[in-house]
Amino acid sequence: MARVSVLYNTDYDDEPTVDASSVETSARAIAGALVAAGHAAELVGVHGREVFDVLATLSSSPPDLVFNLCESMAGDARNEPTLAGLLDLFGLRYTGCDLPALAACLHKRRSKDILLGRGIPTPPHRYLATAADLADPGLERLDYPWFLKLGHEDASVGITEANLVRDAAALRARAGAMIAEYEQPVLAERYVEGREINVTLIGNGANLAVLPLHEIDFGAMPAGRPRIVSYAAKWDEMHVDYAGTKPVPLRDANPALVSACETVARAAWDAHGLRDYARVDLRIDQAGQPWVIDVNPNPDISPDAGVARSAAVAGMSYVQLIQRIADAAWARPARA
Repeated sequence: MARVSVLYNTDYDDEPTVDASSVETSARAIAGALVAAGHAAELVGVHGREVFDVLATLSSSPPDLVFNLCESMAGDARNEPTLAGLLDLFGLRYTGCDLPALAACLHKRRSKDILLGRGIPTPPHRYLATAADLADPGLERLDYPWFLKLGHEDASVGITEANLVRDAAALRARAGAMIAEYEQPVLAERYVEGREINVTLIGNGANLAVLPLHEIDFGAMPAGRPRIVSYAAKWDEMHVDYAGTKPVPLRDANPALVSACETVARAAWDAHGLRDYARVDLRIDQAGQPWVIDVNPNPDISPDAGVARSAAVAGMSYVQLIQRIADAAWARPARA
């Protein structure tokens, strides 16, 4: 039996986009799965600058593993990598990605540079941070439609139907509004019309496995609405986008498509230095080419999230999934 500390952020009062109940519920579900697997599990919440007190307590009697669920500190998602670095500094073994991998994925421009540097297909992009960027006449010559996302966010924060832009005027208006509202840059990329496929990977090295692929079923989306996963699609059960974007096991998949998706996702995993578990999101164009649109380290592993759904299709129970992630962290060197 191992002693595992389930570490999660409690700064959701500072983040209006975060549901406090879902954060704690997820942590409790993971702790429950660890107990069901035969371990002793404790919940440890951390909020902002109290992190040093929490880490001092953990290091005074180190657990066998820290299950790291922290996605922000002091209400800022950009602090997520810092906590992983502090866990390394205090010599605590933890699940999921380390500071460099988290930082690379959280800064979407940096992630784009990594993908392009490795020759991994990802849509062409522009980085928009200043008034000069928005005034660039080159925006007139882009091959629209293009899609906008915040430069340092995940969970579809900031994404509405207006983020799919069809000309330079719409791009400038929406990107300018996002920069003003969220006080961070915007990444614009060419929109890929086609299927959206999620690839979940788990393990490390020779034991890295790809779970059964899932895709977003846009079949119930009303005519005229863009086939994208907006913030409302993930978090507002009363919104039309929520009903119109259902994750389902990959349908009518030929072996060539599955192989192409797995190959691209593994390449993205390796390029970003991911470990233990992650999800790579793809769009598939009309020629069947997968394009990486997002790389998600430490994705949501609550019982009703996509990772757990993929694991269930693979025949894994939720307890087995959580145990497998813990085993992956135990099997590798602490800082590898």
